[in-house]
Amino acid sequence: MSSGEARSLAAGLPDFPWDLLEPAKAAAARHPDGIVDLSVGTPVDPVPAVIREALAAAADAPGYPLTAGSPALRAALTDWLVRECGAQPDGLGVLPTIGSKELVAWLPTLLGVRPGDVVVIPSVCYPTYEVGARLAGATVVRADSLTAVGPSSRVRLVWVNSPSNPTGQVLPAAHLRKVVAWARERGAVVASDECYLSLGWEDSPLSVLSPEVCGGSYEGVLAVHSLSKRSNLAGYRAGLIAGDPAIVGDLLAVRKHAGMIVPAPVQAAMIAALTDEAHVDAQRSRYAARRDVLRTALTRAGFALSHSAAGLYLWATRDEDCWSTVDWLAQRGILVAPGSFYGPAGNRHVRVALTATDERVAAAAERLA
Repeated sequence: MSSGEARSLAAGLPDFPWDLLEPAKAAAARHPDGIVDLSVGTPVDPVPAVIREALAAAADAPGYPLTAGSPALRAALTDWLVRECGAQPDGLGVLPTIGSKELVAWLPTLLGVRPGDVVVIPSVCYPTYEVGARLAGATVVRADSLTAVGPSSRVRLVWVNSPSNPTGQVLPAAHLRKVVAWARERGAVVASDECYLSLGWEDSPLSVLSPEVCGGSYEGVLAVHSLSKRSNLAGYRAGLIAGDPAIVGDLLAVRKHAGMIVPAPVQAAMIAALTDEAHVDAQRSRYAARRDVLRTALTRAGFALSHSAAGLYLWATRDEDCWSTVDWLAQRGILVAPGSFYGPAGNRHVRVALTATDERVAAAAERLA
């Protein structure tokens, strides 16, 4: 590939959102007590010992691992999906992935989505859904513009995200059923990003793999999960996709050719993470405490919170342009993400992450007071 061709691929993508935050980050860093960075949902707590021990024990791994995952990992994936997502084990395809962002970005391409095809994404959502569609050359339609999708449109992929990043909204079973039925009528795949499923607060999230949603059939249905948040494994790049066995089989075939393989020590760590819920409960308690502190502080400072019923973020507004809110908080040494990163409908909100240490969360609350 020539440099010109490489540039043309990048030219079709939006600016990397967090690069645009650099001026606000610099302003927040000038605070005498340092920055409180609540802009990115990256874990800050230790990797649980049981997972680190499994990783170390599997470190002597000179041979190539299985792209499909070891038999032990596939069994652990299936058992976890049955236990935590209400899935039925019969006919369930499972596949480990190199984190979830890689899968989100390349899923349209791996599914054979092409120029002229349509990918539907949520109205306010994680930017990588759009990036993945653009990499495949597809047309992106946000869910609030579905009237533009006529019966003859080539809809190939529909993304849903519950609990939502950035809003924390939880989609009810009836809504998810309608999405699945709508996609099946058009021969499209539903990909449900469920990376925050274990972090329900006021609402209880439901997986698309639940019979209550998919009707007991995985046809055209995929669920995407990550161990980054529930187990503090962002640095391990440990994710999975599950659902329609025919589609999962096709994804496996392409990923084998492309060398998209989860390293063997990480596969061993995933087994440990998926078979131990005690560390998940402990981490959930940490996030719950930080959430209470930030939610109280933001409300007292005049912010209104929308949705925010699950997940790792508070979706907050001062009823002004989101960049004005970013600047207002940066002057107090607090960095957040502007809602416009997640689509035009988010331009009066900011996303506040719960992923900071207890000390930094307390510092943010004090500054907001």
